[in-house]
Amino acid sequence: MGDNVRRMLLLEPLRTTDDAPLLAELTALHASNRDFYSLSGDFPDADDIRPEQVAAVMEEELAHPDVEVLVARDEGRVVGLVITLAHHPDPADPDPWIGLLIVDAEEQRKGYGRELARRVEERFRLGGRDGVRLAVLDNNPRGLAFWTTLGYEVVDRRADLRMGRPCSVLRKALRSA
Repeated sequence: MGDNVRRMLLLEPLRTTDDAPLLAELTALHASNRDFYSLSGDFPDADDIRPEQVAAVMEEELAHPDVEVLVARDEGRVVGLVITLAHHPDPADPDPWIGLLIVDAEEQRKGYGRELARRVEERFRLGGRDGVRLAVLDNNPRGLAFWTTLGYEVVDRRADLRMGRPCSVLRKALRSA
């Protein structure tokens, strides 16, 4: 499936949440990841994620000039979402960050997550960046396993900036082609 995913997966920047059908798809994507949101607490009720909540989160992200929200589509349907941060708020941190990468729960284990990560890494590498970071909640061993399988290494442990949750910070060096 990996080669098919590469060929068919389209990434498009999200500009607004004013498109009701797209917002419905994004809400379904988030809702399909109930297990993750139960761990993260990002939504008040992981069993009842609503369009207005998703819109508020996406609009907050889009308001930040260093954030890019990318919607992943396969054959026209939303299968994933990636949120990246070009510059961390800590000026001592030179790396861009992956703030969120989710794949529709029905489409997981088909190569979409790996391909999304590869494409984000490539975008950063082509932009002259030599590494990328992300944080994984300590209560998310599946997430940690996914990222370490892709070559990310734990470089720090600290609370996340937004909610103070304990996390492992991972980094991957981006090799030039």
